[in-house]
Amino acid sequence: MKLYSLKMRASAASKHVSGSERIVEAAEVPRSTADLAERGMSHPRGPVDFLNVKIERLQEADILHLDALPVSTVKTKDSREGREAMGAFLRGLEIASPDKVLRVLDAARGMRGAVLLDADTLERLEPDHTRGVRATCMDRERETEEPPCKSKNHYAEALVLATKVAHAPHIIGELCISDDPDYVTGYVSSAAAGYRRITCVKEMGSEDGGRVFLYRGDRAGVRETIDYLERQPVIVSGLKPLNAEAPRPDKWKFLSESLDGLRSQGLYRTLRRMDSAQSAEVLCDGRKRIMLASNHYLDFSSDERVRKAAAFAAEAFGTGSGGSRLTTGNGAWHERLEKALAEFKACESALLFSTGYEANLGTIAALMDKDCVIFSDELNHASIIDGCRLSRARIVVYRHNDMEALAKTLRRTPFERGLIVSDAVFSMDGDILDLPTFVQLSEKHGLLSMVDEAHSTGVIGKNGYGIVEHFNGQARPDVLMGTLSKSLGVEGGFICGRELLIDYLRNKARPFIFSTSMTPATAASSMKALELLRTEPERVLALRDNVRFFCERLTDAGLPAHSETAIVPIAVGDEKRALRVAEELWKRGIVLSAIRYPTVRRGEARLRAALMSSHTKEQLAYAAKTIAAVLKAL
Repeated sequence: MKLYSLKMRASAASKHVSGSERIVEAAEVPRSTADLAERGMSHPRGPVDFLNVKIERLQEADILHLDALPVSTVKTKDSREGREAMGAFLRGLEIASPDKVLRVLDAARGMRGAVLLDADTLERLEPDHTRGVRATCMDRERETEEPPCKSKNHYAEALVLATKVAHAPHIIGELCISDDPDYVTGYVSSAAAGYRRITCVKEMGSEDGGRVFLYRGDRAGVRETIDYLERQPVIVSGLKPLNAEAPRPDKWKFLSESLDGLRSQGLYRTLRRMDSAQSAEVLCDGRKRIMLASNHYLDFSSDERVRKAAAFAAEAFGTGSGGSRLTTGNGAWHERLEKALAEFKACESALLFSTGYEANLGTIAALMDKDCVIFSDELNHASIIDGCRLSRARIVVYRHNDMEALAKTLRRTPFERGLIVSDAVFSMDGDILDLPTFVQLSEKHGLLSMVDEAHSTGVIGKNGYGIVEHFNGQARPDVLMGTLSKSLGVEGGFICGRELLIDYLRNKARPFIFSTSMTPATAASSMKALELLRTEPERVLALRDNVRFFCERLTDAGLPAHSETAIVPIAVGDEKRALRVAEELWKRGIVLSAIRYPTVRRGEARLRAALMSSHTKEQLAYAAKTIAAVLKAL
C-alpha cells in the first residue's frame, strides 16, 4: 500500500493561521489535498495570503501504530476554572511552579509550534524559540466507508496529536489551548493521565492559544525527542466518538448553552414588531419612531400607487402563484417585470427569483462546480458566501475592495474556469466597488464577473440605475444581480445578463426550478415601483441630499461621517456597547440597528444608519444630535 503524508500550513501577513495534516493512500491524495486547501482558506481567523500543502511518500514499515489515549472530561464554567484544572494536572506531574508553566503557555501565543519546556528547570529547549517544535506526520485510522471531512474536528485531531506526543521519549505531559476564536475547550495529556478535556480554558472570541510539551531528562535526549515529534509517522486507532464517553440526557441542552453564550457576548438577537408600514417614521410599541434601519431607501413600499398595483393584481389574479414558474406559476406579470428589469439594466434578459438571497445562492451554485475557482471579496454578503460554498468550488477570498490585491491573487492562482464576485455597494460600510478595474481583471483572466446590486439600484448612478451608470457605462459585469426589496420596497430578487445566461439559469438554478414563484401582487407592485424610479428621479436626488445633510450634522456633532450611498456606518467597536447604544436610541425614538459579529468582524460592531428619500431635515438633525450624545454618554 502506498501512503503519503499531506501537511497544510496557511498564514496571513507572515503569521500562522491554520495547519492540518493527513496520512492517506495514493488514490485519496487529490481529494484530500483539495479539502485541506479549502480548510486553510476558510479559517475563522480570516483570509490568508499564503497556503502550502506538502506531500511526501511514506514507507509503511516506518509508521508507528498507537492506540488512542483514554479520554476524560473536566467540566469548567469559565477560563479561571479551566486554568485551575491545568494547574492541578501540573501538580500531579510534580511540577514545582505550575503558575510559571501557565505563564509560558500564555507567552506561546502565535507560535507555529509548541514550547519544549524542561519540567524541572523551566528552561526552553526548542532550538528556535519563534518557530517552536511541531508535532507532525500523524493521522487517525479511518474506516473505509468514512466520508471525507473538510471542517475541523477539534476533538479527533487533538486526541491524535496528544497520543503521539504522550509516546515521545522524555515527554511527561502536554498542555494545549486552541487559537481558534470559536473554540474554548483545551486539554492536558500524558501517558499516565490520558487525554483530559477541559471544557473552558479561554473566553469565546479570543485568538489566544498555545502549546507546551513538558520534557524531563538529560539534555542529550532533546534531539531524540524533537526527531520523534517532527519526523516519526504515526497512525492512531481506537478513537471513540466524544459522545460515547457519557450520553447526554438533554438533547436540547446544546441549544440553550449556545444561546447563553451569545447573550454573554452581546451577540444575542431579538425581534422588534413594527405596527405600521415602513417609512421614514414607524409605529412600534405604541410610539412613533424615526426609522433609520430600513433598506427601503426610496420609500416606495408606502407609496399609494405601488400599493394599489399590488391590490389590483391580488384582486385579479389571486394571492398566490400556484407553483414553480416551470409548472403552473408563470404569469404575465412575471414576464412583464423581467422584460422591464432587463431594459432598466440595459441587458438582453432577466430572471426573477423569490428572494435576493435565492438569486445569489442559485446563480453561483449553477455556474460553478468543484472544478472551478471563485474569487470573492472578504466582505461580500452572506448570500454570496453561501452560494460559493454550495457550488463546491474552490473559494479564494481577496482583500476587501482592493483591486491590486485581487490582481496579485489572480496571477498566482491556477484555474481553468472561474468567477469573480462582489457586492456593488457593500451593505455594512456603504463603499462602492471599483467596477471598471473589476471587470477589466475578469476579462484579462477569462473569468465570469458577477456583481450584487442589492444596495446600489435606486441609490447610485445619475438617475439611480446602479453601478454601471455610476461609472458612466465604462464597464458591465457578465452577471448583474439585484433585489426588489431595497429601493423598490417590495420583495424578490433578479439576475440580468445575456439571454444565454438566463436560459441556462432557467434550466440549472435550483431555487428557481423548485420554488413557488412570486405572487402576482409582488410582481405588479415591483413593476410599478420600477416605473416610478424611472419617471421620478427627484426621489434619488432627495435621498442623496438627505445623506449629505445627515453626514454634515454628524460631523458637526463630533462624529466625522461621509457616504456616497444610502448607508452611513457609525463605528462603536464593542458588541455589548453597541447594544446599549441602540437600546438607548430606541428609548429616545430612533430605530437604529446594532450590527455585530458575525455580520461584521468581532470588535467592529457599528450602528448602520440607512436613510430614505422621505426623511425630513428635522428628523435627521434630531437623529444625528441624539446619536452623538448617546455615544458620548455610553
